[in-house]
Amino acid sequence: MVRETSVGSDDLMLPLFVVPGSSVENEVASMPGVFQQSVDKVVETARRAAGLGIPAVLLFGIPEHKDPRGSEAWRRDGVVQNAVRAIKEAVPELCVTTDVCLCEYTDHGHCGVLSGDSVDNDETCELLVAEAVSHAEAGADLIAPSDMMDGRVDAIREGLDDKGFEEIPIMSYAAKYCSGFYGPFRDAAESAPRFGDRRSYQMDPSNSDEALLEVELDIEEGADILMVKPAMPYLDIIRRVKDEFQRPLAAYQVSGEFAMIKAAAARGWLDEPRVVAESLTAIKRAGADIIISYFALDFAKGV
Repeated sequence: MVRETSVGSDDLMLPLFVVPGSSVENEVASMPGVFQQSVDKVVETARRAAGLGIPAVLLFGIPEHKDPRGSEAWRRDGVVQNAVRAIKEAVPELCVTTDVCLCEYTDHGHCGVLSGDSVDNDETCELLVAEAVSHAEAGADLIAPSDMMDGRVDAIREGLDDKGFEEIPIMSYAAKYCSGFYGPFRDAAESAPRFGDRRSYQMDPSNSDEALLEVELDIEEGADILMVKPAMPYLDIIRRVKDEFQRPLAAYQVSGEFAMIKAAAARGWLDEPRVVAESLTAIKRAGADIIISYFALDFAKGV
C-alpha cells in the first residue's frame, strides 16, 4: 500500500524483429527467447502482447537485400511496412511503433549513407524522411528515429507534415550512447558495422551534460517523446532528463542488459523473474514513463 513505484504491463513496449518469408521464426543465439519472425509470426506475437496488456510494439526490419543506401528501408512493400499493415489489421488497438534508421538496411552496417568512411549527415536525413513517411503511409502510430543524425527530428517532422501526417508523433532516441551493450541486438538485426564503429554519431558514455543538450535540441525540433538508450547503465541520465524537461520519457533496456540477465539465470546465479522485476522497477523509478524491453512478454505474464 505504501510502495512508491510499480511497473505494469501498460508501462512496456515490446521490440520485434521482422524478416521476409512465411512461418519464419529464427531464435537469436545471443538472446534466448527472442526471434527474428516473418510477418505472420510477428502478428501472432503482437496479439499475445495485446492480450497481456502491453500497449505497444517497436518494429525493426531485416530486409532480404542490402545496398549502400539502404533502399529497402522505404519500400512500400518492405518488411516493416508489411508488418505494420498486418498488425494494424489484426490488432488495431495496439500502438505500432517503427524504428527509423538505415543500419539494418545498408550493406556496410552504418546508420546512414557513406561519404568515404564517414556518414553523410544531410543526405542520410533525406532518406530517413522517406523511410518515416513510408511507415506512416503503412499505418504506423509512432515514429522512432534511432540514427542520431543532427537535425533528423526536424526533417522527419517536416516530411510527415508535408504528407498530411501532422498527428503522427515522434519518439526520438534523444540520448543514445555508443555502448558496448548493443552486441546481441546486432546479431538480431544483422546490423554490425563492416568497419569502424558509431562513435562519430552516437554519444560518448562519459558525457552527461551533453545528453541534456541533445535532448533539448530534439525537443526544439519537435520530438514528442524522448528516449535514453541504454537504460540500466544510464539511470542517472534518465533521472536528469526527467527532472530537467518533464516530458514523456522512454528508456530502452537493451539487448546486452537482457542477455546478461538471461545468461546468469541460465547458470542458476540469479532468480530471473525477481531480477527482471527489480531492473524494470529501477528504470521506472529513475523517471521512465515507457520501458522498451525484450522481457515485456515474460514480465507481463507474471503481473
